[in-house]
Amino acid sequence: MADPSSYRPKPGQIPDSPGVYKFRDEHRRVIYVGKAKNLRQRLANYFQDLAGLHPRTRTMVTTAASVEWTVVSTEVEALQLEYSWIKEYDPRFNVKYRDDKSYPYLAVTLNEEFPRVQVMRGAKKKGVRYFGPYGHAWAIRETVDLMLRVFPVRTCSAGVFKNAARTGRPCLLGYIGKCSAPCVGRVTPEEHRELADDFCDFMAGRTGTYIRRLEKDMTAAAEEMEYERAARLRDDVEALRRAMEKSAVVLADATDADLIAVAEDELEAAVQIFHVRGGRVRGQRGWVTDKVENVDTSGLVEHALQQLYGEEAGDSVPKEVLVPALPEHSDAVSQWLADRRGSQVSLRIPQRGDKKDLMVTVQRNAQQALGLHKTKRASDLTTRSRALEEIAEALGLDTAPLRIECFDISHLQGDDVVASMVVFEDGLARKGEYRRFQIKSFEGQDDVRSMHEVIGRRFRRYLHEKERTGEWEETPATPDPSAAPDLSAAPDPSAAPDPCAAPDPSAAPDLSPTPDPSPIPDPSATANLAAVSAPTGPVPDSAAEPREDDGRPKRFAYPPQLLVVDGGQPQVAAAKRALDELGIDDIAICGLAKRLEEVWLPDDDDPVVLPRSSEGLYLLQRIRDEAHRFAITYQRAKRAKRIRSSPLDAVSGLGETRKQALIKHFGSVKKLRQATIDEICEVPGIGRRTAESVAVSLASTTPAMPAVNTATGEIIEEDDGGSKT
Repeated sequence: MADPSSYRPKPGQIPDSPGVYKFRDEHRRVIYVGKAKNLRQRLANYFQDLAGLHPRTRTMVTTAASVEWTVVSTEVEALQLEYSWIKEYDPRFNVKYRDDKSYPYLAVTLNEEFPRVQVMRGAKKKGVRYFGPYGHAWAIRETVDLMLRVFPVRTCSAGVFKNAARTGRPCLLGYIGKCSAPCVGRVTPEEHRELADDFCDFMAGRTGTYIRRLEKDMTAAAEEMEYERAARLRDDVEALRRAMEKSAVVLADATDADLIAVAEDELEAAVQIFHVRGGRVRGQRGWVTDKVENVDTSGLVEHALQQLYGEEAGDSVPKEVLVPALPEHSDAVSQWLADRRGSQVSLRIPQRGDKKDLMVTVQRNAQQALGLHKTKRASDLTTRSRALEEIAEALGLDTAPLRIECFDISHLQGDDVVASMVVFEDGLARKGEYRRFQIKSFEGQDDVRSMHEVIGRRFRRYLHEKERTGEWEETPATPDPSAAPDLSAAPDPSAAPDPCAAPDPSAAPDLSPTPDPSPIPDPSATANLAAVSAPTGPVPDSAAEPREDDGRPKRFAYPPQLLVVDGGQPQVAAAKRALDELGIDDIAICGLAKRLEEVWLPDDDDPVVLPRSSEGLYLLQRIRDEAHRFAITYQRAKRAKRIRSSPLDAVSGLGETRKQALIKHFGSVKKLRQATIDEICEVPGIGRRTAESVAVSLASTTPAMPAVNTATGEIIEEDDGGSKT
């Protein structure tokens, strides 16, 4: 716990102009970002008597070790800078509304020759018209299915469209009348675009005129005794009315507005947003957050507006935003919204009429969302705290381990040996800090030696970061020169900025080269940067300050309070030996053996046995299982890539596109191997030098063994015509 007076700036040093300020902890991590109309007055509030501060504010200022600020010209600039820094630094004491999913939109790709209707998530694209967001993708598909009867717009992917155009046969939707089949020329591009425009107009709320026109055509067809056409038009009208019922009119005058409501208590807050377009509720979304900072309803509304419109396209900001309480700097927020939209935006509290009635409905939804969240997680925070306390008590730790790192080794019969590091903070996964390793210092299967290498590599990098930022108290012990060099691996690509939990994509193998042990690597370099042994003297000037420490999360920069290894006594001893070689003695170590779920401590002959019902054991199991999952996912991806390797991979400078062009031209690697350099040069994009490299590389590789007929023992080969002999 730091004393705020130790880093409190003098009042005369703080300007009285608008600006944004950052609190940093002892590791230079940004832990809080705020803005102020008057920096001097705002910062003075943090350095009053601790007893007068809100408990969350008191925790923040005692965790911080320094404060700094940036002066701006206006409150609008302060708002913009605050939002960008919160997104960049992810400070732990700022309120962050974490969405558990990416809300789907109904999108019409007007930027294509034949516009396509589809469900889209994520960032918006130029030239695409969006409707929504919707709570569920199935709600969009139900609406689209009803409307395709009347507006048979293309919904197929580019591959399906091209295949239908090539074969001259439309897909199933073209046969049943739910697609106008532009792929086979049933309609012209102009006619199809007109259908897409009508579809967009209907979705935008201009429905009455179109339905009246259909009803008029239906009546005319009946009078002319074209009963089949009249029946079809009748069904079209019914389909459109059913689609309209799914988004009933709630506001008159084709209003475009977003209504935001907040439900809160001392610890948490829920936000609900209704998106009204053309007078109809087109979508609904919501978030629940922990109130990690002392913030009132107006502050929560401001954070919600930043979250909602900070990354949205300008056309997603409506003309009117209705809120339960105006932000403290409402004029600046309104100007920021207007800048995002490109025109004036009304930010106000509804006082009467339909809009106030609808706000009551939104507020009711927020209350229900908060109640449901509390029902699901009534004991979640309490359980996590109890689990950490049980772990601390069982392992004899002075304090609860708020940061836990777990390591696991994975391989398949000694091949493709890899390791994983997962991080849990406050009992929750911190996927943005997961790491992967390749074991390169030796071949074969040796889990103990692998664990020693990985732990050494991880904490050598920590010591390097600590030395680089000037946090050395004394020169650390010189590590074992025989220890393997650190080949730090790439971060987990699943961690999003919604640290929200999303499925991991296929892990890319770590291809970091073996480093020269003499230079100090630049931590701002690319992801596969190799670390070195702990420094034993002053850093050379050329590498002492590769860049100013800016508070961004860095790889391996922060130590855990508890290090967990997947394994028993041998793995724990290997991890302890690696830390001892680096002179690190302030990190607790334990191992969790799978057989009996025993917890092993260094230098103890008997394990610690936690009760099966222990929340601490359950948390350790979850951390160990997550490390195992992450390691085996990486190992499988490496093995799959190795199996898919081709002789052409060895050709320097030959990319994937030209590899495919060569295989497509010759049909197989075998025929490419038999080709002359002049024949290889005939492939588009292949020059003579590249052709010579391909020929030399394939000539130096051993061809694959021929197939053998197991019944007769004869070799099966292919002649130039492709027939088997």
